Amino acid sequence: MSRTSRPLASILGVVLLAVLWGAAAASAQPAPAPAAKRPMTLVDLLNIPGVLDPQLSPDGRQVLYVQDAADWRANRRIGHIHRIDITGENAVQLTFGERGESSPRWSPDGRRIAFLARRDQDASNQIYLLEADGGEARRLMAHPTSPGAIQWAADGQSIYFVASDAPSAEERERQRLQDDVFAFEANWKHRHLWRVTLDGVTTQVTAGDFSVWSYAFDDAGRRVALARAPGPILEFALDQEVWVMNADGSDARQLTDNAVAEGNVGLSPDGTQVLFTVDANQAFEPYYNDKIFVVPASGGPARVLMADAAQEVERAAWTKDGRGIYFVANVGVTSHLARVDVQSQQVTVLTSGDHSLQGWSFVASADRHVFQVDEPTRFGDVWTLAAQPGATMTRVTDVFGHLDREFQIPRQARVTWKGRDGATIEGLLHYPIDYTEGRRYPLVVNTHGGPAVSDKFGFSGWTNYVQVLAARGYAVFRPNHRGSTGYTDAFLRDMVGHYFNEAQHDVMLGVDHLVAIGLADPERLVKMGWSAGGHMTNKIITMTGRFKAASSGAGAANWISMYAQSDMRNNRTPWFGGTPWQADAPIDAYWDHSPLKDVARVTTPTLFIVGEADPRVPPPQSVEMYRGVKAAGAPTALYLAPREGHNWVELRHRLFKMNVELEWFEKHAMGREYTWEQAPSEASAGGPR
Repeated sequence: MSRTSRPLASILGVVLLAVLWGAAAASAQPAPAPAAKRPMTLVDLLNIPGVLDPQLSPDGRQVLYVQDAADWRANRRIGHIHRIDITGENAVQLTFGERGESSPRWSPDGRRIAFLARRDQDASNQIYLLEADGGEARRLMAHPTSPGAIQWAADGQSIYFVASDAPSAEERERQRLQDDVFAFEANWKHRHLWRVTLDGVTTQVTAGDFSVWSYAFDDAGRRVALARAPGPILEFALDQEVWVMNADGSDARQLTDNAVAEGNVGLSPDGTQVLFTVDANQAFEPYYNDKIFVVPASGGPARVLMADAAQEVERAAWTKDGRGIYFVANVGVTSHLARVDVQSQQVTVLTSGDHSLQGWSFVASADRHVFQVDEPTRFGDVWTLAAQPGATMTRVTDVFGHLDREFQIPRQARVTWKGRDGATIEGLLHYPIDYTEGRRYPLVVNTHGGPAVSDKFGFSGWTNYVQVLAARGYAVFRPNHRGSTGYTDAFLRDMVGHYFNEAQHDVMLGVDHLVAIGLADPERLVKMGWSAGGHMTNKIITMTGRFKAASSGAGAANWISMYAQSDMRNNRTPWFGGTPWQADAPIDAYWDHSPLKDVARVTTPTLFIVGEADPRVPPPQSVEMYRGVKAAGAPTALYLAPREGHNWVELRHRLFKMNVELEWFEKHAMGREYTWEQAPSEASAGGPR
């Protein structure tokens, strides 16, 4: 973890002072012993600050980022904008609004910062401007709907943003009268591209019966690439297509026409080529690892880069000279930054280590990358990397350095085993605190969501709370079963035609491996997971009674009803070979892979937990599974969180979820009492301002 070096004379001066001061201090009193590390609690985990959205300045000398903290009085996390030199010095908090701020963006000359905030009488977020040296921010405009996806124009005289169309006067009056019955999946407004000048004059750039999902300019700011679709909700995800147009909205041209969801668009520096990523092969057939495609901006066929590569592309951007593309590659239990030459398709990997990368972007004017590194003992500090060959990563922030000094953090390791067909499967193992070789430990098996993602090295957060589980003596196993990304297309596509094919067997064979090597206690097994991890939990408890306790978070029970209930269906069609309502529908495939079909076999005490407003895996799925397990006679309970969608936001709901699971695991797997952790008192509940 190297840091940018200071001048030698400065370093020698500091060292000399340190030696002199240390000698004087030693003669005065003995140095205090370092404080002993302690186990993490649930509240400790929820109170860890977060770092988001790092933005490198145009000259490459400073970084903006959002740092958030738990505000227990507000019952949510609130973030503020910070600035720091890339040397790690001169860190300063720039904003202090009561509701927080987000999306900081440097002006092209580095003199101003645009950001989003809701202040004073704002009805929603608005764009604010702040001098880079600090001072009082001013609101740039009062747009009728909340702007997002803000980007500075190349000349620095205006800012682009995407915003929903405003409701009409008639619609506002109906809302006032509560005459507001609405049509299902039609209660939305298109999202279009706008521009606002620095004196607050707004101009709508795109208009029509479509919505802008993402956009990017060429270096000169004259042309813009867009991903646009017939509407802004997930119902229209597969209808996204790539377009290019002039910066004023004229001369719009469609470049793709298929049934996959293009995204992550980027114009080459000279504006002649457009890159995009999509989970497809060269024929634009869906459900593959995300890949990079390049298409001429003048029109023509798109071609895929690295068609047969094992990794998945998470994000991508053009190099400064336009001859290559930088990308973040999901490689199983890690992710790394790499570069591919557009012509030769030769790949150069630029980072290494047991970590995952987040929040990456490349700033061409500085010829430097900025990103966050999630490590087993650090929860995503900001780093930079110069684009020159042989450059090494440099850490910028030290927000999370205290974690390993203050808390007992479990050791992580890669573990591999064989699937039924001999395929190599891997995952992560978090060891119990004070692990002793040769001793067996209770094992929590936590399967990831997606399922088209992978668990990677990193600190982990409240959803897994592995630090607390490890402190209570559990080992935690996180398998990247078949269907995970970053392990070849064939590995991912094992679910095509049959969701539960090898994946559930991969998980159980991983458990068997940990039992066979003497680490896992076969009499104290626990299963948990959220979303696709909940689907897997529901399936596994119908297969075996080996688990003493389980928790299914937002899991599917009945794929037939789930298909219609969820706001996302595009992946489920290839899983089962069609829709459940088409002619000659593959109903048998849907039902045969539904955990509800075999729920009568369940003997495992199982919790079900779901957000009351979850559109992705709606509450009826948990209700169906809960009623089936209850009828089977196994201990069970179902909890719904008001106001929560698929990803829970409120701090007290998060704390409840962890508490109720721990109580369930301790009772049924360990035979121990559990005392619930309490939220901080109202007197101390406010987060930092």
